[in-house]
Amino acid sequence: MCDATANLPPGAQLLGREWLGFDETGQRALIRFQAQNAFTNRHGTIQGGFLAAMLDSATWICALAALSPDQTVVTKSLDTRFLKPATVGPITARARVIERTERDLVVQADLVDAEGITVADATARLRILAKT
Repeated sequence: MCDATANLPPGAQLLGREWLGFDETGQRALIRFQAQNAFTNRHGTIQGGFLAAMLDSATWICALAALSPDQTVVTKSLDTRFLKPATVGPITARARVIERTERDLVVQADLVDAEGITVADATARLRILAKT
């Protein structure tokens, strides 16, 4: 039996990241995360830093899906908005490339909870690099 988390970086494992593929349009990448009780703040909701980490991870994965195998990206900026309290459980990211040049990508993503409520969104600016 293959462990799907074996090849994930430790941060992605902590967030419970799971690649789901693309939506029916083929334009939006879908990535699921598992918000754990350990991610909660004093109000019992998911601490914003964990939501930002999910958004950063989702925009990076979406960008990689748009690049050739000899390229990678690094995040230059992540403009994040927290819209509603997020609770423990599955959170799905929907990410799409909205702009691309030879050197940079702009990826927009949102996080949706199990009830379909958008809890946070972000716009990431990423630099395209050659893999070394």
